[in-house]
Amino acid sequence: MTIRTGIGGWVYPAWRGGAFYPPDLPQKGELHFAARATGAIEINATFHRLQKPDSFRKWRDEVPDGFVFTVKGSRYVTNRKVLAEAGEAVGTFLAQGVTELGDRLGPICWQMATTKRFEAEDLAAFLRLLPAEHAGVRLRHAIEVGHESFACAEFVELARAAGVAVVWSEHPDRVRIGDRTADFTYLRCQDMQADEPTGYPPDEIERLAVMCRAWGEGRMPPGLPIVGSSADKPPPGGDVFAFLINGAKERAPAAAMALAERLKGTT
Repeated sequence: MTIRTGIGGWVYPAWRGGAFYPPDLPQKGELHFAARATGAIEINATFHRLQKPDSFRKWRDEVPDGFVFTVKGSRYVTNRKVLAEAGEAVGTFLAQGVTELGDRLGPICWQMATTKRFEAEDLAAFLRLLPAEHAGVRLRHAIEVGHESFACAEFVELARAAGVAVVWSEHPDRVRIGDRTADFTYLRCQDMQADEPTGYPPDEIERLAVMCRAWGEGRMPPGLPIVGSSADKPPPGGDVFAFLINGAKERAPAAAMALAERLKGTT
């Protein structure tokens, strides 16, 4: 079990000039720096457009052993009326060179629009499109939903049967579902405040740490909304990926490092 705390992307002007990056750090050195200050980075560029295989190889070579990139799935896969028709788009997404990250590749996060409603048959067909491996590299998948219609036992059962993690999403426009459905857990914390030096106050950092420890050990954190069957036990403990992303994004690196500090001795 490894708990990694991280940020979304690494190119952000507000992090420069001493806010996160040293004042004299050239932009080409930002990934090298960020990958040694955090344990993971969610690549967001892949949500908007295809990347080149050389880019993935370059990113892989710039980060240390043990560091992990997670990859945002393409919007051309998820932002469609009929998810079951996304097979070709999934293939195109994987063919861009994602697996060039090798052992630095973490889960792929497929983000649904907040207006996308749960349709059991269509979602089940979509989950079947997500392969367990590509080019000899194991793939893990997570799904971030938004609409409240996903807060039902049927959705949890489909995700669990597919081994796809339901993202714990702390965002005012996304439903929160605490059920654990895979052998890893994925958090996207998007409610940071600009007036807090670490994005979240200390008690909220501790709350996130408690959740990460519990999920990593195969326990259910107390007080979370659980919509699946109470008879279903979560899988054994596994990796946890906790991303401090939006809200006051300028605070994200400090939040990720504060959470990592609180988790010392656990990871």
